[in-house]
Amino acid sequence: MGMNTVTGRGQEGSSSNSVRIMCLRRQAKHLRGLSGTRGAVGVLLSHELIVVFLHPGTREWLSAGYWPLEDKDQTSKFPPQAHSACRDRCRAVRRNSLSWILPPQPREHQNQCGPAAVPTGCPTQPGFKLAVSSCVTHPACCVPVLLPAECKFETLAHLKPQATDDAQARAVSDLLKRLIGARANEFIIVVNRSLGLANGDLDTYELRSARNQMISVTGNTGVTAATGVYSYLKYFCNCHVSWSGDQLRVPSPLPSISGVLKMTTPNRFRYYQNVCTQSYSMVWWDWERWEREIDWMALSGINLPLAFSGQEAIWQEVYLSLGLNQSDIDSFFTGPAFLAWGRMGNLHRWGGPLPQSWHLKQLYLQYKILDRMRSLGMIPVLPAFAGQVPEAISRLYPKANVTKLDPWSHFNCSYSCTYLLDPRDPLFQRIGTLFLTQLVGQFGTDHVYSADTFNEMTPASSEPAYLSAISAAVFSAMTSVDTQAVWLMQGWLFVHQPTFWRPPQIKALLGGVPLGRMIVLDLFAESCPVYSSTQSFYGQPFIWCMLHNFGGNSGLFGTVESINRGPFEALSFPNSTMVGTGLTPEGIEQNPVVYELMSELAWRREPVNLQKWVSRYSVRRYGSGDENVATAWSLLFRSVYNCTIPLYKNHNHSPLVHRPSLRMNTEVWYNRSDLFEAWRLMYTAAKPLMSVETFKHDLVDVTREALQLAVSEYYLEIRNAFQNHRLSELLSAGGVLVYDLLPELDRLLSSESRFLLGVWLERARSLAIDEREASLYEMNARNQVTLWGPEGNILDYASKEWGGLIGDYYAQRWSLFVTTLVKCVDRGSPFKQDAFNRDVFKVEKGFVYNQRKYPSIPIGDTYEIATRVFLKYYPPIMKKLSKA
Repeated sequence: MGMNTVTGRGQEGSSSNSVRIMCLRRQAKHLRGLSGTRGAVGVLLSHELIVVFLHPGTREWLSAGYWPLEDKDQTSKFPPQAHSACRDRCRAVRRNSLSWILPPQPREHQNQCGPAAVPTGCPTQPGFKLAVSSCVTHPACCVPVLLPAECKFETLAHLKPQATDDAQARAVSDLLKRLIGARANEFIIVVNRSLGLANGDLDTYELRSARNQMISVTGNTGVTAATGVYSYLKYFCNCHVSWSGDQLRVPSPLPSISGVLKMTTPNRFRYYQNVCTQSYSMVWWDWERWEREIDWMALSGINLPLAFSGQEAIWQEVYLSLGLNQSDIDSFFTGPAFLAWGRMGNLHRWGGPLPQSWHLKQLYLQYKILDRMRSLGMIPVLPAFAGQVPEAISRLYPKANVTKLDPWSHFNCSYSCTYLLDPRDPLFQRIGTLFLTQLVGQFGTDHVYSADTFNEMTPASSEPAYLSAISAAVFSAMTSVDTQAVWLMQGWLFVHQPTFWRPPQIKALLGGVPLGRMIVLDLFAESCPVYSSTQSFYGQPFIWCMLHNFGGNSGLFGTVESINRGPFEALSFPNSTMVGTGLTPEGIEQNPVVYELMSELAWRREPVNLQKWVSRYSVRRYGSGDENVATAWSLLFRSVYNCTIPLYKNHNHSPLVHRPSLRMNTEVWYNRSDLFEAWRLMYTAAKPLMSVETFKHDLVDVTREALQLAVSEYYLEIRNAFQNHRLSELLSAGGVLVYDLLPELDRLLSSESRFLLGVWLERARSLAIDEREASLYEMNARNQVTLWGPEGNILDYASKEWGGLIGDYYAQRWSLFVTTLVKCVDRGSPFKQDAFNRDVFKVEKGFVYNQRKYPSIPIGDTYEIATRVFLKYYPPIMKKLSKA
């Protein structure tokens, strides 16, 4: 099986060969635009393989070779001659892998041609196999083949840390001092970017023992070095860092390392944040809290974080320059707690107006956030224009092509109905360019920009041409300011509206941006991956993300088997374009174990043994090898942390945090007995561990989860008693729930600093400069975690189980519910949900505006309360379970 070669500027051989070569040549422009095509492009045409060699710099056509593929069983090994020729030629152009891509089939043949070719493995390695298309009816057809994971996106090669190696090393040293104080002097931190270049341009760290019992940590970036430090602290010192506290009893002297420990991640990017995280968790943060979070990011290996603070100040200047007045702008911006949905075009005005002092403080924060992120070698993601505009644009620019979209969620047009500027309108480019010019002028750039045009909203048209024009215009506004711009887009829209976003629509939206200039976040990949149904997003690079949490809800939850398997399946998916992993929760500061596992998996090349991993996790988290604690975590990992229900969304469905009714969901995805046994084991081990802040937090959290299940049991008793007109049983079960269980839960949560409503409210008020602003911010904070809108529009979506909130909000609703049911039984009248909803709404709204002060420091003895609760509720719960 010999190779035939043709040069780029000479004759193209026989007529049959010419047909095939010309089929490829017609797509030369497309090929030159591809990332990963610096050396050679492998192409399958019917039963022939063509390899095209491109100039490494200009990507001009140099030559092509082809081989007949004679196997009739639909598979063929990569021909040895091709392997040799490609290897030699790729070396000549300093590349040793092939990129695989093919032009589309002629439209009239698309329904007649066979399946696409599917390459597996690296094309230049022995044993490479290629599934061959069965398209023999039309030999000139070009069967689509996308880029495999091994091929790099050269269009992303410029996304590198801006800070010098020395500056990054200093930043990591400073981080270590904040973390472990003077013990930081026992570490030698070095950043040397050549370490990554020597390992396939992938992030790499090395750990080794040094003189005087010191530990040397070398990374190719600051983030990588910080990750190496944390890896050492975890696996050599049994230390732990998390949102819910640290365990940092670092042994002295530092444990030695035998030889050199080297780790290279297969994931170029490790992304962090959901657009919603900025509102559900970070909205009230000051610099001290941001500094702590950026430290955690670096330790966790995050190198691509979202950085959205302060953008409203830029937008205000842009819109004032376009002729809008302050009233127009005030009616456009939401209040602080709802900015995420204003930025995505879902809402306007609700919770506002946004004070001018807010803009100044957020600008100040953004400068510090970006400076710290960049000093550690991160690549911050900045916002860009997605097309949503204030209503006043139509008044000032009456000829502008503006479309009013439908309402979002359960809001009406008073606060929703986005105005979307048509991308083909010249004003679109003007606004997009104005914004990005000012943004980059203020903050600098790392060339990655986030924009979401249709988050949970239906576009005005499903025509592919329209959707392609939208994305092309958004990207054009970016590149008009930054020619190296890369668009990062959340892929949630494809999950949220699958009936609209079908293959033609998805392909059109993604195809409006040059291949490799957009990164798609497969946002909910642990439960609903999109890459597998879109041929790896039709060739655009994507990041496999774990969403995990909705609304910042409280509650133990995880999908550990899925996240332990999913990223590796995505990386090995045929023609995978995966370039990283990501953490994209709507809210944080919950379930830290899941985020530690996911962050660690980004550095592994195969799944971990989950039971072994979690047994070591419990030792690190508490600094204790207590067997009861280890067994408790083993039970949690096989139950509450291992949801395997397809497409399950982690909204806390417990009746505890939802408006009471007779039709509440009490189902859970795990064996309740496992959770209660874990509770027993944690309590049994508690007394000597109460001084460990991480254990104290987890004892409260596991007890809270157990009591949440107990609420469901009492609810079922209440409902059954009502439906069977048994008043005494209704009074008994209702009395326990309202007058004992919920107050005890409120006291338990109030005893631990990370479960306090008062902290949330105090942080909100602290950002105000006067009482008027403080009241506005407090209303925002209260409304988000309860009514979520003026009329309970997204009621309880962002529910929290916090001390103060249980007692003054959830317990009050349950009290009214039980009282109403008792009256109905006593009077022989039916329960009317609509009437109850009207009554309970008064309670809910009253809480939002009651202005009561709540403690921001813990009250009570956690162990004493936990003991009382355990002795009171564990026996009857187990008795109920034994009868079930």
